[in-house]
This record gives sequence, structure tokens and C-alpha cells, in this order.
Amino acid sequence: MANTKSALKRIRTSENRHARNTSYNARLKTMVKKAEQTIASGTLDQKAIITALSTLDKAATKGVIHRNNAARRKSRLMKKLNAASK
Repeated sequence: MANTKSALKRIRTSENRHARNTSYNARLKTMVKKAEQTIASGTLDQKAIITALSTLDKAATKGVIHRNNAARRKSRLMKKLNAASK
């Protein structure tokens, strides 16, 4: 267990960030999954896809995921979309 005040504060802030990041990651996974499902079903719901891309960008901006991770996931999503639209 931590002894110093700064270490205790570090633990508190770490727990707060972990809670925020966990909820954001859950939202991120949900939005991407919904977009992939619409692509796979052939309906190509633009709103779901745009929401997923926007959520990835916001997560990268907030530091929840790395910006290259967001770019890679957006690229894969668009690749699936382009393949399905052909």
C-alpha cells in the first residue's frame, strides 16, 4: 500500500482515468460493432458508420487509444465498407 500523499493521489487519479477509459472503450467497441453489422447486412447505414468513425477520432483525441490505433481501425472499417459497396 502507498505511504506518501502523492502516491495516494496517483492511485485515485489512476482509478478515475481507468473508469473513464473503460466506459469509452465499451462505447467504442459497440459503435464499431454496429457499423460492421450494418456493412455485413448490406444496409450500409451511413449514420452508424459516421458515428463509429467519430467515436474513434474522439477516443484518440482524449488519449483513450493511440492515434495510429484509431487510424488503423478506421482504415479497416472503410475497407470493409468499400468492399461491400462494390
